Amino acid sequence: MADYLDDLRFAHVLADAADASTMSRFKALDLKVETKPDMTPVSEADKAAEELIRGHLQRSRPRDAILGEEYGVEGTGPRRWVVDPIDGTKNYVRGVPVWATLISLMEAGEGGYQPVVGVVSAPALGRRWWAAKGHGAFTGRSLSSSSRLHVSRVSKLSDASFAYSSLSGWEDRGSLNGFLDLTREVWRTRAYGDFWPYMLVAEGAIDLCAEPELSLWDMAANAIIVTEAGGTFTGLDGRPGPHSGNAAASNGLLHDELLGYLNERY
Repeated sequence: MADYLDDLRFAHVLADAADASTMSRFKALDLKVETKPDMTPVSEADKAAEELIRGHLQRSRPRDAILGEEYGVEGTGPRRWVVDPIDGTKNYVRGVPVWATLISLMEAGEGGYQPVVGVVSAPALGRRWWAAKGHGAFTGRSLSSSSRLHVSRVSKLSDASFAYSSLSGWEDRGSLNGFLDLTREVWRTRAYGDFWPYMLVAEGAIDLCAEPELSLWDMAANAIIVTEAGGTFTGLDGRPGPHSGNAAASNGLLHDELLGYLNERY
C-alpha cells in the first residue's frame, strides 16, 4: 500500500504558501469581493490562493489533475488534488478568523475517487490539521510538532455535542423537524460552521456534525481527517466519503442515530 507521506509533506508546502497569501490580505481595507453566479462571495484572496496552489502543483505534480472551487478541473488521471482556497469566505471578508484552506489528494479506486491525504490550515486561528491514509490524523504547528487526533467515546445522544452550520438548508431539504428533534435530544448544540466542526469531531471535542448542502472541495480534506481519527464521515444517505453533496460526521458510535434524525421528513 502506498504510504502517501511524500504527498502529505507536499500538501503542507502548499498550505504554507496559501497561508502566507491569505493572511497578507486578511482584514485588508481594499480587499476586492465579487458575487459569483450562485450568489456566494469570492474575494481576490480566494483566487490568488488557488492560483498559487495550482502553480505549485503544475510544477511539482504535472501528471496529477486539479479540482478547485474557483477554477474548476484541469487534467485527468488517477490522482486528483482538490482545493478550497478559502473555506469560510463570508467569515474572511468580514474579519472573522474562522476560515481555512482545504487541500486533499484523491486517488481513483473502487467506488470512484477517495481522499488519501488531507490538510486543513486555519492560519488566523493558528491551527492546522492533517491526515494520510493509514497513518492517522494529527494537529499541530508542523509535521515535527504535532499530536495525534482521536474522536470521542461518547455513546449517548443525551451526552453528545452536535454542531451545524445554519437552519435554512435543513428547511430547504424538508428535514427541519428531524433536525430540531435532534437538537432537543443532544446535550449541547453550537453552529460553528464550515470546516471547524469536522476538525472538532476529529479532536474529540464534539461528537457529531452535519451540513445539508456541500461541494466536494468542502468535504474531501475533512473526510480523510475524520476517518483517520477513528470517526465516520458519510453523506446524509449513509454513503461513505465526500460524494453525496452533503455530509454527516461523528465519532462512529452515534452515526446511525444522527442519520436517522436528519433523514426524518414530516
